Amino acid sequence: MTPETSRYADFEGLRRQAVALRREGLSLRQIRDRLQVHNNDLLHRLVKGEPPPDWTRRPNAKDDLRARARELRLEGKTYDQIQVELGCSKSSISLWVRDLPKPERKRTREEASAIARRGWEAKLRIREEERQRVKRTAAQAVGALSDRELFLLGVALYWAEGTKDKPYERRERVTFVNSDPGMIRTFLAWLDLLGVEPERRTYHVMIHENADVVAAERYWAEIVDTAPEAFGRTSLKRHNPKTGRKNTADGYHGCLTVRVRGSADLYRRIEGAWCGIVGAASAAVRGNRT
Repeated sequence: MTPETSRYADFEGLRRQAVALRREGLSLRQIRDRLQVHNNDLLHRLVKGEPPPDWTRRPNAKDDLRARARELRLEGKTYDQIQVELGCSKSSISLWVRDLPKPERKRTREEASAIARRGWEAKLRIREEERQRVKRTAAQAVGALSDRELFLLGVALYWAEGTKDKPYERRERVTFVNSDPGMIRTFLAWLDLLGVEPERRTYHVMIHENADVVAAERYWAEIVDTAPEAFGRTSLKRHNPKTGRKNTADGYHGCLTVRVRGSADLYRRIEGAWCGIVGAASAAVRGNRT
């Protein structure tokens, strides 16, 4: 056994010396050089449980934040308030102050809920204002429609919402059904453009049986600018409460059906124009790829 090996064998003696030096304020490197212990694992075992002297600790950029967070917590501040003031994460704040007592609640749960609700309502108002601003900007960007633009729009509108002819059931007649008064007004403006006289147009309401039928008839009569007596018989749809429909309360007016008498030729023109739109759109796409 070499003298050095023999000295390492006296672990307890070395530990007593290392601990004494540690308490005197020496660093690990100084203890290593003083005791000539060059095995790092052994060196750490010799001083295990003894905190390093303050002068050997590296400064931590968050030490000041931690100290300030603890001060604010002792003043009764919440995590949110501390986060706003210091700009650090709640997870860090929680680690720094978790041993401190929680501040007393300054508001009842009802008061806190009311404050939160007011805050949420303010956010909703801001969102709604932004939503309406975008809509107004988009509406203003449309400007005036040319006859050609209105014609193409009406064809697309009808092909999306109107009845279509089927090979197994010929339906070459123009029938348009919708619940949106804007859609109805646009469709009627399109019929005016095509010279379809008001006398050739018939109307009737389709609505759930538990709704205010008379009010709905008056509503649609005002939309199409005619008397309710001029409407055909209203179609009542059976209401099933199990479906959980939400469009049968106040403001619900059902759908309006607009039919054009003697409209087989008009229907064929619509279908032909729609085929022309599809072909032109496809050609435009192909042209953009070349």
